[in-house]
Amino acid sequence: MAGWGDTLPQSVEIVEVGPRDGFQILPDWIETSDKVRIINSLIGAGIRRMEVTSFVHPRAVPQMRDAMEVVQGIDRDRCACFAMVPNLKGAERAIEAGIGMLNLIVSASESHNQSNVRMSIEESLAGFGPVLAVAREAGVPVRASMSTVFGCPFEGHVPVARVLEIGRRLLDMGCVELNLCDTTGMANPRQVAHLACKARKALGAQCIVMHFHNTRGIGAANLLAALQAGINRFEASFGGLGGCPFAPGAAGNVATEDMVHMLSEMEIYTGVDLPALLDAVRQAEKTLNMVFPGQVIKAGRSCDLHVRPTT
Repeated sequence: MAGWGDTLPQSVEIVEVGPRDGFQILPDWIETSDKVRIINSLIGAGIRRMEVTSFVHPRAVPQMRDAMEVVQGIDRDRCACFAMVPNLKGAERAIEAGIGMLNLIVSASESHNQSNVRMSIEESLAGFGPVLAVAREAGVPVRASMSTVFGCPFEGHVPVARVLEIGRRLLDMGCVELNLCDTTGMANPRQVAHLACKARKALGAQCIVMHFHNTRGIGAANLLAALQAGINRFEASFGGLGGCPFAPGAAGNVATEDMVHMLSEMEIYTGVDLPALLDAVRQAEKTLNMVFPGQVIKAGRSCDLHVRPTT
């Protein structure tokens, strides 16, 4: 009989989202030079895909008002960088900046979509058409992130059928990747495994990414459930920064360094240099004058041994 480990992938792609998902909810302005330095240090640690900013109106998310300068200041030669865009104008600015991929966002629940972007799901999907058209003309691929796929803080349960239907429409419109997000940390491992299996069958394993929060302390368990269900691409945020400013109680993405450590201990290849990543995260803590919620930067790696007490 095959063991549970026989279903695990040999390698996993880590998609870093801290510079967008993490920075956007911090109240104090982060200097552009500090953002660029943090992003480049993550790239130096082996991160090869990253959401680096969002091209939104400065009044909506003031922290992102330097999106153009950030994109043009980072080391894009070693990392496939992408940015969130809410509309056609944002897409045009992102393409002008030289970004390599666009990220669209829609919720699987009507109330969360209204709270987040003040549109219905249908209105959001209709607005994506012009974005995809201008991106196609520029030769820039587009991915989509779907929020609240495991539950909505306003509505509760979100039907799997709705997630799959929206996902199919996004792919049919031309999106090359679909990111399924546990926006407020409502997912559980059984639910993750169920949706992962359904999504792989209905939408194709090659296009699925998953994004977990550790709001209720089960982010790692959800990651394991997704791994066992055949998912091998995951978003994470350095230090565990992030959350949704429009979702009450949401806080804390799964920390990139915690994810890399767990996968490394399980002998799953990520291509990320964990000691270098930890150095980058600790330096970011100092730069931002924060204590991050991630665990491995506090406890150290499992292989970091201690001197035995003599008394």
